[in-house]
This record gives sequence, structure tokens and C-alpha cells, in this order.
Amino acid sequence: MKFLNYGSLNKDKVYTVPHFVTEGETLASLGYAEYSGGKGLNQSIALARAGADVHHAGKIGQDGHSLKEELSRAGINVKGISEDGMITGHAIIQVNENGENCILLFGGANREITESEIDKVLSDFAEGDVLVLQNEINNLDYLIESAYRKGMAVVLNPSPMDERVKKMDLSKLDYLILNAVEGREITGHGEPKDILDQLINDYPTLKVVLTLGVAGSVYRDASQEFRQDIFPAEVVDTTAAGDTFLGYFLANVFMDGKVTEALRIASKAASIAVSRRGAAKSIPTIDEVIS
Repeated sequence: MKFLNYGSLNKDKVYTVPHFVTEGETLASLGYAEYSGGKGLNQSIALARAGADVHHAGKIGQDGHSLKEELSRAGINVKGISEDGMITGHAIIQVNENGENCILLFGGANREITESEIDKVLSDFAEGDVLVLQNEINNLDYLIESAYRKGMAVVLNPSPMDERVKKMDLSKLDYLILNAVEGREITGHGEPKDILDQLINDYPTLKVVLTLGVAGSVYRDASQEFRQDIFPAEVVDTTAAGDTFLGYFLANVFMDGKVTEALRIASKAASIAVSRRGAAKSIPTIDEVIS
């Protein structure tokens, strides 16, 4: 089984701040660092560190070679990354004293992916392989439809949430992994139970993982539900926590098939990630998670 993550590649410019900047305010940063990031890159590294066979596809500009190199160093196949974008995507991230973050994205090359590039990448994959998507690249509908026709399992993390997601045909997905805010945007409901009920009612074959911050996470499909508490941790930076959770959950649920164990390992991995600064660099190895 191969995991194809057709996802974003960003440079993360991280500013440590006493509080998030408000309208009309000029605020001095307490610190600055630059990291490799993008939900796509983070999730690929999490998948790889969890033990999966990962292939990353996407697009960068000539200023993004370091991102491709970082994925390659993590043991990820980077054949599907195009380098002819205008400018590499990047993010401006504020991290406050409580470790919470607020993020401004510029899509750049992530939004320049063509259908012909997608066709070329997907030609190397077949039924039984897994396509992982986030909402930081263009042509998601085409990707979902193309992978569905090939018999690939399709996973969507609808972040960052926008109107495109509300118009998608989610019936072609195998897994939808989202947080409570995204769940409310898609279903119109605020309570976790109502979000899950609506999604399964609308898409009976869908498997849903709803992350709830300090309240843990919930898995739901048409016949069963499982809950997982968080592992307590000192929160330093939450930037890649959700991506770490997703990568570890998918690697374990597809390779092992046990939802409860996948939730447990994913939650533990995320608890380690929030105790470290940075995005990709905060993602733990499988040895750290199971020790």
C-alpha cells in the first residue's frame, strides 16, 4: 500500500508574540524562526515517521528546494513534486505565550497545479493505494474524482475551510478528518454529536474522525463510534498537532485496521508535537510515540 499525499508545501515564517495582532495594531515580535511547513508537508512527514510508504506530490517555485530536500531526507518519494511554480507557498504564523497560533497563508505554487500534472502523478498509483488531501491546493474535485475512478481510498482534511469544501461531493471520500469548527461549517451544527449524525446521515459510507482539542477525538461510521482522550502535555506550540494526529491515525488504521489503537497512537503523537516548537520539526518518530 502506497500513500500519495497530494498536498501543500510552504515555508513557515513564525513570530513569537505576547498576543495576536489586533486591527490597527503594530506589535513587536519577541522572536522569529523559519521552518518547512504546509499541511501537506507536515502530514507526509507524520505518515513517514509513523512507518508508512509515502509519496508526496505538489508544486514549488525555485525558492522552495529546501522543502523537497526535507521530504526526501524523511524517506518520502518526491518524484511528484513539480518545481515550475511562480513562488513557493508560505505562511506567516503568530505563536502567543500560551502556545496557540494564528496563521496567514499565501498559496503561491500550491494553487497552480494542473490537471495534466495530476494525471501524470496518478498514473503511478492503483486500486488499494491511499490519496491524502488538504484544502491548501487547487483542483481538489478533479483529484478526488480521478482517484475514486482508480479505486484508491480518498482521505480529506478540509483545512483551511472555505466555500469549495461545502460544494464538494463527499460521497467519494473514505475518510473525512476534521475539527469542530470545520464540522460546524459543513453541517451547520455546533455540537459534536449533531455534526457526526449529520455527516453519517448524508454520507452513509463515510468514516469520520472529529478532533475536539482538549476534549479529545471521536471516530464515527455507520455502525460504530469510538472516543479517545488527549494525553496531557505542556503546550508550547500547536502548529502541527492536527497534522501529526492525522498522519499517525492514517498510517495505523490503514496498516493495522484497528481504529481504537490508531486513535490512541495518534493522540499520543499529537501530545508530543504540541510540546515542541515548529511544524515539521515537532513531529515525533514512531519510537518516541511507542516508548
